[in-house]
Amino acid sequence: MEYHEDRFMDHSLLIFKENKLMGLLPANMSEGIVISHQGLSYGGLVVAKKAKFSEVMNMFKAVLSFLSSEGLAELHLKTMPKIYCQGPSDEMDYLLFLLQAEQKRVDLASTIDLKHPLKIQSNRMEGVKKAKKQGLSISEGQDFLPFWNEILVPNLKIQHKVQPVHSLEEIAALASKFPKNIVQFIVYQGDTVVAGATIFEVEHLAHVQYISANQEKQQLGSLDFLFHYLITERYKDKRYFDFGISNENQGKNLNEGLLYWKECFGARSIAQSFYTIQTKNYKILDSVFI
Repeated sequence: MEYHEDRFMDHSLLIFKENKLMGLLPANMSEGIVISHQGLSYGGLVVAKKAKFSEVMNMFKAVLSFLSSEGLAELHLKTMPKIYCQGPSDEMDYLLFLLQAEQKRVDLASTIDLKHPLKIQSNRMEGVKKAKKQGLSISEGQDFLPFWNEILVPNLKIQHKVQPVHSLEEIAALASKFPKNIVQFIVYQGDTVVAGATIFEVEHLAHVQYISANQEKQQLGSLDFLFHYLITERYKDKRYFDFGISNENQGKNLNEGLLYWKECFGARSIAQSFYTIQTKNYKILDSVFI
């Protein structure tokens, strides 16, 4: 997280049992409130795969007790979507219920179960055919500059008047540290960049961080061509292919066209919830077991 440490007042916590690290909570401070780190897509308590429920509960209780003793009344927690966990890990769902946490926001992401994929719809396959007729090609690597400068940055500026979350320098620095986990795909028509996607991947999952194409994407079928390749060839052996969210306005609205496009590839919805927890409620966890 060091690449954007200047943007956040870090308040990440490490939980120890004697001298052994048991868990951690990536977090930052904003206006006197501790928040699941706003520089990360996903949040929550990170624990070892072997951690039992009682251990997870005691770790989270220790976090809330510590924050309460520091005079911090609230913890804003974003959960980890279940597809990102390496095994069953719903302890936090139960703890949030016990702690009377208030659900404040829900985002909707679109994910393909690659072990049980749905058939890609014909309208997307028409795009693939267009792209092949146009002779489009796909490159894969660590060169982010063509996509950032020629497609992503101009599109975001025109359409939303914003910059990418990662600058070109930041994404390149991240990829240099995690070359097996961050990959740039670029679609070319001859020597011209026409589309691309930046993928963050882990052992069992590929996540789309950025998608963008030039104004001729409908005529060229560039994005259909690229994502057909990613889903059916490049990442076919993963467990999940995650397109990410289609939300706007703090989760209250959906980009209908974007959501429909993802669903045509066979993606279906998963939810990520955001909660507010009163740290003083840690005492409730004293009486869980009978």
